[in-house]
Amino acid sequence: MAGEMHPMAPHHIPWYLPGPDGSDTLFTVTVVLMIGILLLVGDLYLRLHAVPERMAHSSNHTQQQAVTILALLALFTHNNIFWVAALFIAVVRWPDLTTPLNAIADSLERREGRRVPPDVDHAPLGMTGASEPERHRDPAPEVRADPAVPPEGTPHGAPSAGREV
Repeated sequence: MAGEMHPMAPHHIPWYLPGPDGSDTLFTVTVVLMIGILLLVGDLYLRLHAVPERMAHSSNHTQQQAVTILALLALFTHNNIFWVAALFIAVVRWPDLTTPLNAIADSLERREGRRVPPDVDHAPLGMTGASEPERHRDPAPEVRADPAVPPEGTPHGAPSAGREV
């Protein structure tokens, strides 16, 4: 009786029903398909979150670190406002205000004699060779916290050597 089929049993069983050995083809296909879809959606999600960062990186943007931080915050907190802010910062070209301000500060420091221009080598004054002309510049004014206290290394009441403290 083991080899005979019941007369009411269908002669053709669909592929999606589990077999007598316990294998479930539909379940296996569904698991593989869901893992593939999950990986594709995750890859798309990560690529979408990296759009502002890639835009800022490709245009050598000055606020690239801010864009990167906002994109990571949007990724981990799921607050879309961070991603929109990162995209806005990456798209808009902000004016460069630091370069002119640094140039102004450098020229003021050179004018006051606090710093040697960057194109001049830093040989000590009076120690130049015979072929080079001696550099003349005003020494920096003495800056002291308390004029009543003499600098270290000078006896009390002796004039200071003009060094900065």
